[in-house]
Amino acid sequence: MRLAPQPSALVIVVALLLCTEAITSPLLSSGCPDRCVCDEQLVVQCAGQHLSSFPADLPLATRQLIISNNLIAELPPLALNYLSDLVYLDCSNNSLTEISQSTFGNLRKLAYLDLSFNSLARIEDRTFVPLDSLVMLRMTDNPFLSEIHQDAFAENLALQVLDVSRNNLTVLNISTLISLPALRSVGLSGNPWSCECGSEELCLWVHLEGFKFQDEGQTVCGSPDNLEGRRLGEVGLELRTLCHHTLGSWDYLFFVIIGFVIFAAGTVLAWVMGVIMVLYERYIKKEDEQLELDDEEEVATESGRPTRARSDHENDLRDVLLHGTLIREVEPAPST
Repeated sequence: MRLAPQPSALVIVVALLLCTEAITSPLLSSGCPDRCVCDEQLVVQCAGQHLSSFPADLPLATRQLIISNNLIAELPPLALNYLSDLVYLDCSNNSLTEISQSTFGNLRKLAYLDLSFNSLARIEDRTFVPLDSLVMLRMTDNPFLSEIHQDAFAENLALQVLDVSRNNLTVLNISTLISLPALRSVGLSGNPWSCECGSEELCLWVHLEGFKFQDEGQTVCGSPDNLEGRRLGEVGLELRTLCHHTLGSWDYLFFVIIGFVIFAAGTVLAWVMGVIMVLYERYIKKEDEQLELDDEEEVATESGRPTRARSDHENDLRDVLLHGTLIREVEPAPST
């Protein structure tokens, strides 16, 4: 008779270690929130419990948190960011109205995030930047969601699946999306897209990267009326033609006229500047000549004063000598 194989010593040791880890796990030692179910796989299940607020006292080692189908209106950053080991977060079918960068500030390991069936209206700048490991993001069925900031996914280099179907989006700046190296699936259907010049890049992206859009056939224009119902991938090339008009004869004539006006204005301005410079030089030259004349007169005046004084002194001396001579001639000679 063949005996059943006995477990090896290694298997027994591994089993004992797993049991020991489960017993000492922070998850099990810290309890479980009310109306939630926690298991040994570090999963906390709180779905469909009519919760109006985020569950309190969550085990710090939680790796999967499911709070879908409740009435939660806010994700408190302080409570959520304690769950640094969180990998999976399902917040679908709640009453969330806004999220921000601080909401997920410490969830570096989070790979799956579901925000579908909520009341989000706008995705702010760099909302998901802290999520370095985010692989899949679902934000479908938010009827008020009409704006997603172009830098909301700026650094989610690991993002592979993005679904924003069935929202109220009319435009989407794809500058950061097209630079994500791992992105392989995008859902855009069910939105009232505006197929005008502002959405040219989006339409061309859908046309060129059609394999990334599993619902490309349902991704259609909502406006204008003449393009309503047309697939975004079809109108991409049309928008390229419509939004970049070729130049006609009147356009070239306009450029010629503008060039002539600019040339004439430049010529007149150069002539005016030349006249001003000539007049300025003449004025400066005249001022210099006047200063030179004034200096010469001043020098001549200063040098002429001592000469005149010396002449007056000589004239006086001559008068004195002449007067003395006359006196001697008039006086009678002494008698002998």
